Order: sequence, then C-alpha cells, then structure tokens
Amino acid sequence: MNHPELDMDDVQRRLLEQRKQLVEEGDASADSRDTVALDQTSTGRLTRMDALQTQAMAQAAQRRREAAIRFIDLALKRIDDDCFGECIECGEYIATKRLGLNYATLKCIDCAE
Repeated sequence: MNHPELDMDDVQRRLLEQRKQLVEEGDASADSRDTVALDQTSTGRLTRMDALQTQAMAQAAQRRREAAIRFIDLALKRIDDDCFGECIECGEYIATKRLGLNYATLKCIDCAE
C-alpha cells in the first residue's frame, strides 16, 4: 500500500515536474556535450583544453541527470505498484520528512545506514 500519510496525486505531480525539468536541462545543455572540434587555426591549445574540460563537466552533469531520471521513474513505478514509501529492505514506511526531501528515496533511515 502506498504511504498513507502522503497525497499520491501531489507526489506524482511533483515527480513528473522534476523529471520534466531534468529533461529540459539536458536538452538545453546538449551543445556543451558535443565533440570539441580540433581547429588549431582558430583556437590555441589551452583554449581547446578548457573546452574539453567544459565538455567533460557537461557530460558528467548529464550522467547525474540521467541517474536522477531513473530514480524518478522508479518512484513513479512504485506509485503504480502501490508500494511507494515502503522501505525496500525492511518493508516499513519511510518517514514523511525523509520522503519530502527526496521522493525517490528507497530506504528508511535505519536501513540506509
């Protein structure tokens, strides 16, 4: 049974909003993840190194966004499966404050330690 102290419609709406925002951020940063062109006539070696570093940071940020989206999708599936808010280890309900910080939380505080 989904967590009895939470409004599942509100939780689902918030999760979908978070997911949409992450997807939009990923779309907006797509250019910064593209391959850095090797054009030594217009850019120097240090400028290219800076561009490569910027690209690597953008790619890492995208990987974090994709991981967050996967956790959100899992939380949405748990709502559909009627087990949202239950700890995946012990089966007890996760504290509402803990879920309020991150709706994709899978474990209660005792099992997370």
